[in-house]
Amino acid sequence: MGRGDTKALLVRARGLATLRGVLDSAVARDLLELLELLEERPDPGAVAKVFGRLWERLAIEDERLLSDAWQSHLVGRILDDENPFSLAAERGEIIPSVLGQAGRDLLTLREMFALDAAALLGRVESAAPELAGIWVPWTDPEPLEESPRHAIARKLSAAGDWGACAELLAGHYARHGAGPFGHHSAFHWREGRLMAVSRPDPVRLAELVAYEHEREPLIRNTERFLAGLPAHHALLYGLPGTGKSSTVKAILNEYAQEGLRLVEVKKEDLAELPWVLDVLRGRGQRFVLFIDDLSFEEHEVEYKALKALLEGSLEEPPENVRLYATSNRRNLIRETFSERGDGSAGDDVHARDTMQEKLSLAARFGLRLTFPSPDQARYLEIVAGLARERGLIIPEEQLRERALLWDRWHAGRSGRTARQFVDELEAELAEGDFS
Repeated sequence: MGRGDTKALLVRARGLATLRGVLDSAVARDLLELLELLEERPDPGAVAKVFGRLWERLAIEDERLLSDAWQSHLVGRILDDENPFSLAAERGEIIPSVLGQAGRDLLTLREMFALDAAALLGRVESAAPELAGIWVPWTDPEPLEESPRHAIARKLSAAGDWGACAELLAGHYARHGAGPFGHHSAFHWREGRLMAVSRPDPVRLAELVAYEHEREPLIRNTERFLAGLPAHHALLYGLPGTGKSSTVKAILNEYAQEGLRLVEVKKEDLAELPWVLDVLRGRGQRFVLFIDDLSFEEHEVEYKALKALLEGSLEEPPENVRLYATSNRRNLIRETFSERGDGSAGDDVHARDTMQEKLSLAARFGLRLTFPSPDQARYLEIVAGLARERGLIIPEEQLRERALLWDRWHAGRSGRTARQFVDELEAELAEGDFS
């Protein structure tokens, strides 16, 4: 690429329309600044400063889609940018003019993609020979990961004509989402905004031993939800350690590739639920709002914020959002004897109406599942299953005796107790301290 070609590329880069935000990153700005410096009689010091900063920024990036760091960054920006093209494609509502402009923008970005490490470093050293030998190329072995992002990155890398790839990208956005929803499957709502969970709990349904009967209705409900069929909000009730939260997280991991996303909302943030719903409304994915350990004291009124989602209000609840909550209380809200009787009920003239309003909250969940504390047989089934998953070799009778002894020494029999026992057993076997 000669100077005239570079100057024309810089002009086209400034004219990006639908994909304008792709080059709005610190890395891309450094690269554009470097190209501008190389257009004139370059000052080696200025070139060295910009190129060194560019190299550093590429080196500290977490994700590597391709072997070349700049090419990996550019493709990642294309996949993650929220713009008129990606958002319309996610919703399946893309119009011809937007699709056509995206193809034109992609032609320009393909020329930017061609500036791989060898090409750009060669231009730097040619323009300023005193900089030769200072840097190594920013390439590493090709990542071996198998994911939709890596698959489409490889397709783009192999394609010579990115203008013809607009429909390929539109299909990716439609299936996997745009922006953070295309990159991540799990989120927290914190300080008034969504924050991606970069390393969600990887638990899978196949790893959850026992409670298959209890989980099945929730799995079926989720599959209906993903298929666009009527689906319920769900309440999972049971004692601590029975696998309620793990079930919800495992369902996310099972169906994330089909467009399921999970957003965890803390009870103390329920007042912000309308803002959460506004962020999720109209997106192409299906969202499970996850509230773990949901319960209220008698004086807490945050439960009222759930009504707009569970029953609707003046504004229709988003059809792409369902609530999955876990609780250790069947009725969710603590009820006092004074509320049951005819005695003192404070200043509430209609105290019984208030009590019924509180107690009816659980009934507003269309699907209510109970996860009971395991009996001895189920507890031993969980222990044996976990030991088998981890490849622990121990005689069956000895495993049974040790598991029952652990149960007697620890308060409450549960799936969590079983996992803690197997953790201890694995550590003892690894240390050769098992007896």
